[in-house]
Amino acid sequence: MTALGVVFRDPDLLRLSLVHRSWLNDLGADAAATVVASNERLEFLGDALLGLITADWLYRRFPDLPEGNLTSYRVALVRTETLAEWAIGFGLPDLIYLARGEVGSGGEVRPRILAGAFEAILGAIYLDRGIRVARQFIYALLDADSDRVIDDSETMNYKGRLQELIQDRERLTPGYQTVSVSGPDHAHTFVVEAVLGDRILGAGSGSNKRAAEQDAARDALERLSLEGIVETDGRP
Repeated sequence: MTALGVVFRDPDLLRLSLVHRSWLNDLGADAAATVVASNERLEFLGDALLGLITADWLYRRFPDLPEGNLTSYRVALVRTETLAEWAIGFGLPDLIYLARGEVGSGGEVRPRILAGAFEAILGAIYLDRGIRVARQFIYALLDADSDRVIDDSETMNYKGRLQELIQDRERLTPGYQTVSVSGPDHAHTFVVEAVLGDRILGAGSGSNKRAAEQDAARDALERLSLEGIVETDGRP
């Protein structure tokens, strides 16, 4: 697969990175066979590598940026939508071994599947060629595309992103509760928490309730990223 710019010593690793579990299920594979014959283990490895390499790139690229901003940028760079765009750029929708039921009516492949395949390919590159080549592969994408992704992230609807992430993973919708309102009438400061049931996902403040909710959602996404929950949504 020359589009990747990586020559595999073991082509079977590349093929494995493109095998979605649904394709094996259609073939009647049992659960044990699916574990080792699908790309999920490589996806797990690639997800960890992506977080590390992206953090390393951000640390070097922005030497004066505080941790909170670096985390926000990482969330944007590893989110499902970003990885899916990169996967499409490499032509992965036509290469993934996938059950027909996983393909949309227009022939499109879901972003989450594309992002998973991208992470699996990164895991395969690492196993086949080592950390140096894996780093070069991700660095090239970040060097070329990070400005656009980061610019987009700075105008991101954090509430929408958090809702998308939670609904995708837990089929629930996060809520927001006002903790306090302080300051004079003409300059209120709202403090709001993003919650899921009894769990506080994040907290934020703003000059109005809407701004405080966006800030709370941003904080929640940062916390979820640090916990390794944002898809790496982040990836959000």
